[in-house]
Amino acid sequence: MMKLKAVFYHAGCPVCIAAEDKLAEAIDAARYDVEIVHLGDNKSRIKEAEEAGIKSVPAVLLEGTAFHINFGANLSDLS
Repeated sequence: MMKLKAVFYHAGCPVCIAAEDKLAEAIDAARYDVEIVHLGDNKSRIKEAEEAGIKSVPAVLLEGTAFHINFGANLSDLS
């Protein structure tokens, strides 16, 4: 079975780090390749996140669907 992709976007804030520690690690590694994207350090990926439907971080993109986990920061605050 081919693994699906999960992208976890965050900005490094305490809310984001807590979500990364718990949620990103809880995603089934047998089913998903998980990529962690720190948008505070990698601002070139903000447009990609916006186009995928991400409005705030932390958020995870699973199979093309954006899931907003908790509120840490708006994407507009990161650019």
